[in-house]
Amino acid sequence: MKVKVKKLAHFKGVLPAYESAGASGFDIRAQLTESMTLRPGSRAMVPTGLSFEVPVGFEIQARPRSGWAAKQGLTVLNTPGTIDADYRGEVKVILINLGQEDVIIHDQDRCAQFVIAPFVQAEFLLVDELGDTVRGAGGFGSTGKS
Repeated sequence: MKVKVKKLAHFKGVLPAYESAGASGFDIRAQLTESMTLRPGSRAMVPTGLSFEVPVGFEIQARPRSGWAAKQGLTVLNTPGTIDADYRGEVKVILINLGQEDVIIHDQDRCAQFVIAPFVQAEFLLVDELGDTVRGAGGFGSTGKS
């Protein structure tokens, strides 16, 4: 699949790339004029300096990088963040520090990973009744603890 990528004026460095032959996600780098500090519980929109043209029927999903999540509690707030096929503006990543120490994000840090995934748009049909199932309306723990 070919995906068009536009570098914006403040973009530096190299275009995103898959880091291994079997990788489903590609790393995206922060484009910062100065480092930013995320205190515990704080969040920030991190610019990527890139815009994408994703084919209709696909989206980009922004996901956390596992190392930062496991070691420092840094994650993508709306995981997975969705970049729609018809969005043409700069993609920014919403990061949050769920850890207990400050996290410093430097220019060119790999701050998230993006996955290109297919999606289906549903046709919604208004009905008076829905089909029965064994579960019915049970939810939030209705199937037991284990």
